[in-house]
Amino acid sequence: MIYSYSRKGTRYDNAPIKTFYSIIKKERLSRMVLKKFEEAKMVIFEYIEGFYNYKRIHSSIDYQTLYQVY
Repeated sequence: MIYSYSRKGTRYDNAPIKTFYSIIKKERLSRMVLKKFEEAKMVIFEYIEGFYNYKRIHSSIDYQTLYQVY
């Protein structure tokens, strides 16, 4: 895992990924207690592949899913 993809002195490079992590925490992980890394990995994978990419609409892309746009 890479901690950051920002360049030195460019504080806004991490904003999109921090927003993405915030959404995952709010919409999926906030109601869960995960005891093992593998369990967390599976829950996050299922959220991204089962909901975020295919069903969740995004206001920044005219209320479409990522799958519809890309």
